[in-house]
Amino acid sequence: MNPIISAADLAHELAGPTPPVLLDVRYRLGGPHGRPEYEAGHIPGAVFVDLEAELAGPPGEGGRHPLPDVAAFGAVMRRAGVSAGTPVVAYDADKGWGAARAWWMLRWAGHDDVRVLDGGLAAWPGPLETALPAPKEGTFEPKPGALPLLDADDAAAAARGGLLLDARAQERYRGEVEPIDPVAGHIPGAVSAPTTENLDARGRFLAPELLAARFRGLGAGEHTPDVGVYCGSGVSAAQQAVALELAGFRPALYAGSWSEWSRDPERPVATGPERG
Repeated sequence: MNPIISAADLAHELAGPTPPVLLDVRYRLGGPHGRPEYEAGHIPGAVFVDLEAELAGPPGEGGRHPLPDVAAFGAVMRRAGVSAGTPVVAYDADKGWGAARAWWMLRWAGHDDVRVLDGGLAAWPGPLETALPAPKEGTFEPKPGALPLLDADDAAAAARGGLLLDARAQERYRGEVEPIDPVAGHIPGAVSAPTTENLDARGRFLAPELLAARFRGLGAGEHTPDVGVYCGSGVSAAQQAVALELAGFRPALYAGSWSEWSRDPERPVATGPERG
């Protein structure tokens, strides 16, 4: 299934006999909480999902945004109205990071029919509403493992013998700045691949053939069908996972990402522009 949907197609589906469940996952790293923005106006019928409280567990040894408890995640999705076979569309208002985290979580948990609104809220042509929906309880039961999940050792192995993409800004990859995590740099052998380069000037994903060319230029190919990806805490890397799937590759997410890797002084750190 195509991992993204256009605003025009979403409007058509919302008016049809089986409208998708809409998830509003507004999230901005270091910014204000997304709930007030949601309450001020959202796509009609959308349910707010709190990325930090509902799509992530408490920060700690597993990083700043470790995966949440699976049962708790299932309950959140059921409250939003998700059942087996229910189409789901997630959106946000900033680079697709939050929406992609919801997309990845659902896909990883065995729900195939989920897409990200291409261009996010800015692409929506219709009116917004402030009324809070009360969806019927869904029946979704997560079955983890449908997408590959990497731990720190897996990520190190991918960087050594396959392909591991670093989705953060290049200056963080190079170790020139580190505004959040305790150590600057990157996983040795990882390749810099900022998420900003997956989008066009309107904030929409590049065409699949352009994304495929981008990732092939970074080392993806027939011998690396599973491409590892990480970021600071496993959020922006999910947007990279959407782009990789659009391009025809199978994304393998290192959910702990740099925020987990850099907590352990025994793990090696590389700096500079070159692949280690």
